[in-house]
Amino acid sequence: MDPKGQRVKLNDGHFIPVLGFGTAERKEVPKSEALEVTKFAIEVGFRHVDSAHLYQNEEQVGQAIRSKIADGTVKREDIFYTSKLWCTFLRPELVRPALEKSLKNLQLDYVDLYIIHFPLAMKPGEKFFPKDENGKLIVDSVDLCHTWEALEKCKDAGLTKSIGVSNFNHKQLEKILNKPGLKYKPVCNQVECHPYLNQSKLLDFCKSHDIVLVAFGALGSQRIKGWVNTNHPVLLEDPVLCAIAKKHKQTPALVALRYQIQRGVVVLAKSYNKKRIKENIKVFDFELSPDDMKAIDGLNRNIRYYEFLIGVSYPEYPFSEEY
Repeated sequence: MDPKGQRVKLNDGHFIPVLGFGTAERKEVPKSEALEVTKFAIEVGFRHVDSAHLYQNEEQVGQAIRSKIADGTVKREDIFYTSKLWCTFLRPELVRPALEKSLKNLQLDYVDLYIIHFPLAMKPGEKFFPKDENGKLIVDSVDLCHTWEALEKCKDAGLTKSIGVSNFNHKQLEKILNKPGLKYKPVCNQVECHPYLNQSKLLDFCKSHDIVLVAFGALGSQRIKGWVNTNHPVLLEDPVLCAIAKKHKQTPALVALRYQIQRGVVVLAKSYNKKRIKENIKVFDFELSPDDMKAIDGLNRNIRYYEFLIGVSYPEYPFSEEY
């Protein structure tokens, strides 16, 4: 932990703030809102901002970061910004151009972290989800070890400070870790993680390799059609979580975020509601007891909200493995 207790050291020597602001949003939210809420998040104290080419808001998010640098709120080095390489750009020769496109949209010289968004290569082209005439996903055969080598080159070129992965299971991580001639290990694996899917086995695996687990969907999920299984129970209404929140005079959301930080997980808080954004930064104002942590550990029921079912029939689909 950093002296402020708010950053952890990555395996390449850089530091990542343990609380991040997630900018993924439902399509019906106007893009201008990403600009507003990201500026607000930085104003209230967020220093880690997470986005992706897929979210189609990097222009706005970059504008927010630059405006907060311009008005003296932060310096560029105070902000930790993550972008992600989408599945249609996993061919090695497409990696650097994809990162350069994100940087151009952001109007930034570098990102702090660039990660493979999902370990399933799809046909390159304009469409995020290329499909054939039967509506079946068109995949691409790419060795992710070669994709990784292209990411290593982006780090060496200074386009990104750190490189990592997202939505990888432990076998997919192992493939990269065991790659002959590996130059840099992934610094992180960003996955869905919350009390109903606490990822304890994957977390232990990552810790044993000095890889940070970054949690998205830490508050359960917004009910996004097509992406999310909406039959699952609502995490923030869980009676155990609510009881612990009441005891600490905090909200269930804050308890869910605090839980991750105390187990050494970097956590993303995604909200487009200013009141809640301001509330989420209060995660550093209280501590859960070992008994609280144990009670929350006991809620695990392997409920995955973000199943990404469109990819389920492919061998690269990451969630068929136990962890």
